[in-house]
Amino acid sequence: MSEALKLEKKTIEDYLALPEGAMVELINGVMYDMSPAPLTIHQRLSGNIFFEILSYIKKKGGRCEVFTAPFDVRLNDETIVQPDISVICDPTRITRRGCVGAPDFIIEIVSSHRYHDYVRKHHLYADSGVKEYWIVDPDRKSVNVYLLSEEYSPAHYTFDDDIPVSIYNGDLKLNIAEMLE
Repeated sequence: MSEALKLEKKTIEDYLALPEGAMVELINGVMYDMSPAPLTIHQRLSGNIFFEILSYIKKKGGRCEVFTAPFDVRLNDETIVQPDISVICDPTRITRRGCVGAPDFIIEIVSSHRYHDYVRKHHLYADSGVKEYWIVDPDRKSVNVYLLSEEYSPAHYTFDDDIPVSIYNGDLKLNIAEMLE
């Protein structure tokens, strides 16, 4: 589980003063250590999902951009997170330092920070206006899909399912099991 680094409130400036490569997220003024580095399956999934989304965007000539962690997403004046995968369709949100405002689509791949992904980030992303949030859980071989338009009630999938990406009206479907073959 993510460990809060210190109890005193931290600022965006404190976060930005960290050394490059620090594995930390700032959520509502609290810094969370995201060490250790993710597991191999986490990295394999992240790369393959990124590739599938990027290929789809390029094939369709879409205006969205896809990024992988580490990539700063500033959700408010007290929060900067580094989602595993972020899809941003509004180019004005992309800056030299990352994204300002909620991405359209976020994917978190669960590793050692289960509570962080299932609870803390779920509520944070819902409150911030993320349209679609996926929690990909390699241990459970499951994917929970939350849609803001449906008040973030999850749809549950297995890795064997063809999972529709809502922001693309289901035109893009991801099959996690196929990505692991």
